[in-house]
Amino acid sequence: MSTIWVALLLFSLTYGIVSGNASETGSAALAGAPAAVKLCLETGGLICLWSGVMEVLRRAGALDALARALGPLLKRLFPRAARDRDTMSSLASNVSANLLGLGNAATPMGIRAASGMARLSPDGTASDELCRLVVINTASIQLIPTTAAALRAGAGSAAPFDILPAVWLSSIFSVCVGLAAAAILSRLWR
Repeated sequence: MSTIWVALLLFSLTYGIVSGNASETGSAALAGAPAAVKLCLETGGLICLWSGVMEVLRRAGALDALARALGPLLKRLFPRAARDRDTMSSLASNVSANLLGLGNAATPMGIRAASGMARLSPDGTASDELCRLVVINTASIQLIPTTAAALRAGAGSAAPFDILPAVWLSSIFSVCVGLAAAAILSRLWR
């Protein structure tokens, strides 16, 4: 990754010099660095806030209730994983965190669920269920897009949550298309 960043930096500087815009390139770099740090701090603060909300919901039992509500659907999507209590618990927590837009909190639970599914796969390859988990995590249905709202608030948006209808529609559509593609590809590879 360091190589990529150094290459991008060298390319930008070279292009700025060749195009005669060296001073503008330097000014943009000097103005952009503090703005990037400010955005990271503001976004980090908002992510900490929503992670705290997630922890309060977890301790209040709301996440467990959401996981129980999702149980029947998850058991249909992941019948083999449903046999293992720990894997199913991690899976339900992962999907619940993604629904609340807390991708950073969902990642460890998703890794635990994927590890549990990998243990259940007899031949050591990615099972259809594991592929479905990857699709669901990549598409990430979100009821409350907290990270996106935090970025919008950090960038100065007056209404960071006004994107909700678009997020709901695109999330549902991407998950449905992803699951359909996974099902079709699963049948083609057999």
